This record gives sequence, structure tokens and C-alpha cells, in this order.
Amino acid sequence: MNRGLRSLTLGVAGLLAGLGGAQAEELKIGMITTLSGGGSSLGIDVRDGFLLAVKQAGAGDVEVLVEDDARKPDLAKQIADKFIQRDKVDILTGIIWSNLAMAVVPASVRQGVFYISPNAGPSALAGKGCHENYFNVAWQNDNLHEAMGGYVQSNGFKAPFILAPNYPAGKDALTGFKRYYKGTVSGEIYTKLGQKDYAAEIAQIREAKPDSIFFFLPGGMGIAFMKQYAQSGLDIPVFGPAFSFDQGILKAVGDAALGVKNTSQWSKDIDNPANKAFVDAFQAEYGRLPSLYASQGYDAANLILAAKAKAGGTGDAAAFRAALQEADFASVRGAFKFASNHHPIQDIYVREVVKEGEVLTNKIVGVGLTGHANAYVGDCKM
Repeated sequence: MNRGLRSLTLGVAGLLAGLGGAQAEELKIGMITTLSGGGSSLGIDVRDGFLLAVKQAGAGDVEVLVEDDARKPDLAKQIADKFIQRDKVDILTGIIWSNLAMAVVPASVRQGVFYISPNAGPSALAGKGCHENYFNVAWQNDNLHEAMGGYVQSNGFKAPFILAPNYPAGKDALTGFKRYYKGTVSGEIYTKLGQKDYAAEIAQIREAKPDSIFFFLPGGMGIAFMKQYAQSGLDIPVFGPAFSFDQGILKAVGDAALGVKNTSQWSKDIDNPANKAFVDAFQAEYGRLPSLYASQGYDAANLILAAKAKAGGTGDAAAFRAALQEADFASVRGAFKFASNHHPIQDIYVREVVKEGEVLTNKIVGVGLTGHANAYVGDCKM
């Protein structure tokens, strides 16, 4: 593996204009994300969205250190320890996978470091395991699945087959779906994390004779499942969260994804100035359409930069924390605010996979949940 990819240190160059003789407090951010192996496209998009926001801000007093966790919890923890103890970072961010978040976040925030999640939102960190220094800019893991459970219910499906990987986010996914889908499921499977062969699962689906399928299989897992499902000859409506039908995934899946409904808190066609500017700037910078993950990295960076400006840095932890909680930044989602357990209150959209010219993408076709928080707010005692 390329060492430069595994340990990429990015200092955002340039001095802030107009400081004169005074120096703004420097901010050091440690990003731990997946840049190689399975799921690397997710981490690359989070990184690219985050760094785009920092570049646009001209934040010369912000240093972003980026390292690859290779989707390994032990490695993620080693990187976090190094960032905190050697590099003295003020903030950690970047983790994609919930099992890695659980390995890193609790110990890190107890050491006084802030963790700003641009993706993973395990229920354990939203409820009893919440912490004043932990903020999630994306969602709580259950959210997009809750919206799809309600959508499947309201559209008259009575026997969905549901499946997800056997790790914290997978368990949260099916819990969230069943929280809003009140009927009986025809089958429920937890697959191996990173699995690529779904012949056995597709055989179980065929035998169960469901009227619909809901799956959460992020990254390469979803690509493999959809390709094999398309080849199986089954003709059962498929539903899922955006993680399985986002921009990078669609390119790999191809036309098999056309018409699939999926839920997301973001879409490139959300009509507000911040989102339009983000989509255009991301395409100009990287030569591709942004994904859900890129939007989350972008929002995470802009939240941090806005809180830094308001509090004058992280030196006064209470002031910085309060500025984060206020979330006074222009989110690509439009209106944005945190619940008391530091997870977003936001709309969850229903999208449909369509073709624009030769490009597969998503368009919003409805709203699944409006002003939605999460089920664990009452369990968080901050």
C-alpha cells in the first residue's frame, strides 16, 4: 500500500487576510477515515468535502492531518492516540464505520478532545453513551432507515424482507426500519461485514416470497448485492437508505438501480444557495458529482469553522462547545439544528434513482420525515 495514502498530512496553506500583527488561535484537526480497501470511496468523499470547505474559507490557521484507518478498529485507535498524544489535536473527525467510532470516540472525548462525526452515528453514542464533546453532523444511525420503514408502511407493503451487516450500524438500521414499519417482516438477516457473495441470502429471499426488500449494505457490499440481485431474475421492489444508492455506488451498480427509492437527509437537488454552491464547487474541484458523504464532510468542516470564529478557537472549551451547539453555519441541507444529544434535527427525503443524460443520480420525490431527531434523546443525560 502506498505509504503516502496511509499517512497523508495536509496543511491548508496560506495566512488569514487582515490579521495584521495579531494571530488567530491555530486549530489542529485529526481526520481518521477509510482511504484504502473496502469502503474507501466513502472516506475519500468525506475527506474531499471537508478539505474543500477549509480551502474555500482560506483558513490558514487550520491544519488538517489525515490518516487512513483501512477500516480496522485497532488501527483507528492507534491513530487517534497518536493524534491526541503526539500531535496535540483539538478535534478528531472523519470515521465512517460505527465499530471504529465505538473504538475511538469514548476514550477520545474523555481526554477533552472534541469529536465531530461526519458519518457514523451509533445509538450507543446518542443515548446513555452521549458526551458533551461529541457532535454528529450527519445523522443518528437509525434515521434514514426509520424514514424508509414509514415509507414502505404508507405505500401498502405488508411483507418486506430486511437485511443488513452484523455490526452496530447494521443493527441500528433494522431497528430503525422496524420502529416505523409496524407490520410483520417476511425475513430478517444479518450478513457478514464486508461480505461480497449474497447467493445464499438471495435464495432465502426467493423462498420467503416477500412483497418488497429493504437492505442496508454500504459501499462495496451494496454494489455486490445489487448486481447479484439483478442477475437473479427476482422482480421484487427494492428499497434502502442513501448509503446503498449514493453517487459513487450508482456508477458501479449501473442501470440495475434505476427506479429504486432511497432515503437521505441530503440530495444534490435540495434547493438552497449553499447546496447549489457546494455541488458546483465540488464538481469544479474534483471533476465528479458530490455524494452524501462529501456533503457531510463539507458540513462538518463548516460547522467547525463557524464555531471557531464565534468562540475564538477551542481554548475556552465551554464557549467552543456552545458555539457548536448553536450550529450557526450555512448547511447544504438548509435549516440545521442539534437535538440535546448533539445529533441533527432535520428532514429526511425520499429519493428515486434516475438518469440525467448518461449519468445515474438521485432526485427528491418526497419527504419521509420532517424535523426528525432520534429515538435516544431521552436516554442522554448531559
